[in-house]
Amino acid sequence: MRGRERGGDGFVPASWQPAGRGSPDSKSGSPPLAPRLHKLAWKKSRLDSEGGTGKRFRIIGMPHESVLDRAAHYGVVPVVAIDHAEAALPLANALVEGGLPVVEITFRTAAAAEVIRTLARECPRLVIGAGTVLTPANLEAAKDSGATFAVAPGLNPDIVKRARQLGLPFVPGVATPSDIELGLALGCKLLKFFPAQALGGVSMIEALSAPYQHTGVRFMPTGGVNPDNLESYLKLETVAAVGGTWIAKRQDLMDGRWEEIRNRCVAALELVAKARG
Repeated sequence: MRGRERGGDGFVPASWQPAGRGSPDSKSGSPPLAPRLHKLAWKKSRLDSEGGTGKRFRIIGMPHESVLDRAAHYGVVPVVAIDHAEAALPLANALVEGGLPVVEITFRTAAAAEVIRTLARECPRLVIGAGTVLTPANLEAAKDSGATFAVAPGLNPDIVKRARQLGLPFVPGVATPSDIELGLALGCKLLKFFPAQALGGVSMIEALSAPYQHTGVRFMPTGGVNPDNLESYLKLETVAAVGGTWIAKRQDLMDGRWEEIRNRCVAALELVAKARG
């Protein structure tokens, strides 16, 4: 292992270099997903690699700091909806090779729980989160499948409380000052700002941060964040990381565009490093 965890002090990553680019799946014009899956099986052992930008990020006052610190450390958390569980390992391999060993698998598809279960079993050092967690059933499925944190687009106090009972770090969604105050009252210091760009983007987060920054609250803006505005978000002191919905799109997974996904990870991390100095 080339990195280490230090309890509440968070995750201290080691340096990491992407694996070689001459792999069987590196050609453009990739054929559909199914015929290509066997070509990636040989690379499974690479999933033990870890990456990052070299800067630690700590979410103060959160339970299970190490998990959320690790997710925030990379600056971008890929948010992915997978229709077929067979894509789980090729996706994980592309993320790790690109330096982003973290992912939020959304419960927007029926395959979500199986995907999380596969990743948790086969890729133990991948930071695996569950997204679009709307119900107690979603929450329990995420926990049972092996997710190490969960994210929701909104703030449901019952879900937050149940997540605490299950011991699953939870990131609820907020859009207003009242949402932020409710989240803080429930003990949540990392909040998903969603849908970020539609709500006013960077300027809105700056305005919301002013009266609450002293509480230690941090945001993970998601929705409308892309390579063109990523730096402006990450330069805000209250932004811990962003949700990267552009990293691995649904059609990319269907078409087996693993090299493109890997390249987006590399490019995103370059922007993160630039923004964080």
